[in-house]
Amino acid sequence: MDANIRDAANAIATQLYAQRRDFHRYPEQGWMEFRTASHVAERLSQLGFAVQLGQTVVSERARMGVPDIQTLNEALARARTQGAVERWLPALEGGFTGVVGTLDTQRPGPTQAFRFDLDALPIVESTEDDHRPYQEGFHSLNQGSMHACGHDGHATIGLGMAELLCQFSSQLCGKIKLIFQPAEEGVRGAQSMVEAGVVDDVNRLVATHLGLGHASGHVICAADSFLATTKLDAHFSGTAAHAGGQPEVGQNALLAAAQAALGLHAIAPHSKGAARINVGQLHAGSGRNIIADSALLRLETRGATADINGYLESRALEVLKGAAAMQGVSVSIERVGAASACAASPELVEKIASCLAGYSGITQLARHDITPAGSEDATSLMTRVMERGGQATYMIFGADLAAGHHHACFDFDESVIPLAVGALLQIALDP
Repeated sequence: MDANIRDAANAIATQLYAQRRDFHRYPEQGWMEFRTASHVAERLSQLGFAVQLGQTVVSERARMGVPDIQTLNEALARARTQGAVERWLPALEGGFTGVVGTLDTQRPGPTQAFRFDLDALPIVESTEDDHRPYQEGFHSLNQGSMHACGHDGHATIGLGMAELLCQFSSQLCGKIKLIFQPAEEGVRGAQSMVEAGVVDDVNRLVATHLGLGHASGHVICAADSFLATTKLDAHFSGTAAHAGGQPEVGQNALLAAAQAALGLHAIAPHSKGAARINVGQLHAGSGRNIIADSALLRLETRGATADINGYLESRALEVLKGAAAMQGVSVSIERVGAASACAASPELVEKIASCLAGYSGITQLARHDITPAGSEDATSLMTRVMERGGQATYMIFGADLAAGHHHACFDFDESVIPLAVGALLQIALDP
């Protein structure tokens, strides 16, 4: 079976590379993946999958960090000019850019789900001569956005898997769900799909990522080190005044935000595991002689467990409100992203390790990776599946990188795409 699957995946390799490069050329940030999602929906439909998208698979109230309506509309208009498939756009409009394709074999068996993310990052892609996407003409055409984390590869793997699932459908049982998730960056999107019930019927869930510090040919059955996280935006509102003429009349939002930034970084670490806090952005004021009446502070907390992250978030809220009170200003705090920590299901890890043992092209197969790897909102999907009695894991397909994730020169070894397609099909065929 391994040889048949490998040959089938390699037979569509050229097609897969072209698809990845197309996605790379037109990157779209979270909740704005209109072109990307429409192409995914169109291909799934062509292959005979039952396609669900938009508010059927994305809960409006559970979305986090959604751009304003003008930004969404501008992104939609751009997608139309860049070849979005028009018939799917009405369902996606407003930023409901999730897509789920289901293949029902009509034979008894489990419901297996495979999750792939779609969104790009707010990064200006390199135009240096040694940057391969620029050299070969598939660099970003959307200034200020870039696939710098491999999600163009992830979406391509999902579509490649869809094609091979159809080829091998007579050997499958149960249902296969391919979940194409928006807004992974900033951990904003998965919870909305959870609350839309996308994984409520899932018995086994596999999420995947390329690279993450592992070489091509290395496959990890479970990444177990993702940290629980919360992303917060704090808006401070004060009163403007002339800094020389009437400073006592002003209420200084800039000072409140600055004091908050220092106070946040002074929160004590936790004795029971990794604890992280970071203020990543602070914007305030309009002129040197004006008491600043507004400030925006963006921060994140991370913890090895939900409890540790909860401790940090609770203390962060106290610091933000206390800093505002010190300057007599108000503060509004918005939760714009969140994800949990979630260890993989041991039984599923063992099953995948057994299934892929000896698979051609995998040069090193490990059960677990415990290297800290930030946070991932697929953990929200995993948690829901496991709460309902199912099994879940997060796999890594190693890939040689030209530069690190979230870097302007990021690129990856494309030969990993057909390897991942074949390996995931092998897993799907072994229920």
